[in-house]
Amino acid sequence: MKVAVEEIGACKRRLHVEEGPEVVQDAWEKAFKRVQKEARLPGFRKGKVPAGMIKLHFADDVRKEVARHLIPDVYRQALQETKLRPVEEPDLKEVMLEEGAPLKFEAMVEIKPAIELGQYAGLTVKHAPKPFEDREVDEALEHLREQHAEFRTVERPADVHDHVIMDYTLTPEGMDARTETGYGFLIGSGAVMPEVEEAVIGLVAGGERAARVRFPDDHRNETLRGKAGEAKVKVTEVKEKVLPALDDGLAKTVGQFDTLDALKEGVRKGLQSRRAAENRQALEDAVTEAVLAGHPVEVPEALVLRQVGHLIEHTRERVRRQGMDPDKLPWDYGKLLEELKPGAVKAVRRSLVLEAIAEKEGLIPTDADVDAEVEKIAVANNRAVPAVRRIMQDSGDLDGLRHSLRETRTLEFLISKSTVAA
Repeated sequence: MKVAVEEIGACKRRLHVEEGPEVVQDAWEKAFKRVQKEARLPGFRKGKVPAGMIKLHFADDVRKEVARHLIPDVYRQALQETKLRPVEEPDLKEVMLEEGAPLKFEAMVEIKPAIELGQYAGLTVKHAPKPFEDREVDEALEHLREQHAEFRTVERPADVHDHVIMDYTLTPEGMDARTETGYGFLIGSGAVMPEVEEAVIGLVAGGERAARVRFPDDHRNETLRGKAGEAKVKVTEVKEKVLPALDDGLAKTVGQFDTLDALKEGVRKGLQSRRAAENRQALEDAVTEAVLAGHPVEVPEALVLRQVGHLIEHTRERVRRQGMDPDKLPWDYGKLLEELKPGAVKAVRRSLVLEAIAEKEGLIPTDADVDAEVEKIAVANNRAVPAVRRIMQDSGDLDGLRHSLRETRTLEFLISKSTVAA
């Protein structure tokens, strides 16, 4: 085998690969036998078609079979010889495959860049932890009251913060009218167009009003962007928000608390824990930013697009949790790619630089480290360790766990070597 590597950029390589005719001929003969074994022609039983007729009627099948087995094998051998580790499948070009002749092809691949580490230890970073304040407990308790509020029907005119149920007809200019009955929303929430909110304010149940509307320029329905129209609303019910009392009864409603004091203490501990996590994340971000500032690394496009794919799927999952079908929404994936790509580039660069530091400092987790974490997960979920490992292996979560351990160790190392200034 002959392999030549051409450097196209920091992350791209072109492989010129040639395999000898002997190997090609051997692959051809093996493929011929496989095809002959399965071949069928009128007048012949399966596997009994003469060789001459195989060459006549199944030449394309034999060629495809050779390509299917030989090219991937030769490509893998080429990677072993060149010690390249592509991050994506190759783009094959100029493939020359003929019986009795050398196999030749070019393979364009993307690889992780070789990272020349600069200074990453002994950096000075700015970080001012956000203190916890007692008022946050009171704010959280008010939020709990809002979550457990009741809405009671009233006979007065609708006002801000009321929940209104209405029938409406919306007619964009030059388009058919759209009518809906029993539509409910909270005035002031922004759930409907501002003109509609203004129209229902002051109406009692049974009250009607018409209003001119204009659809926003960024409306999710492109055909409605910037269009004017008319809305006719009829209020059928007005409900006012009633907050529960801040007492032991609310504590028992919320969760495993018998008294208001116990609820307050539970809320306090939860908020303090969250604040500590936020401060830790902010410190990690500050240290990472300082490290990346000294490492302007070019990143493989394939890894960036993979990261964008993950971000899009997370977005779709959030939509699912909100009770909507993401496949029925008018996604502009081109615009979404443009918006998400800068963050994806940064995330990939961060991962590559931290990986390089981990390798240099001997922070790569061992199999024993991973096994220990899997055991912790199994114990926490009251599951058998082998079963948890198998599930994580099949889902790819095991690799994710290894990556997470490596990153955690690396960040702890970088923080320990940094000077933190407020």
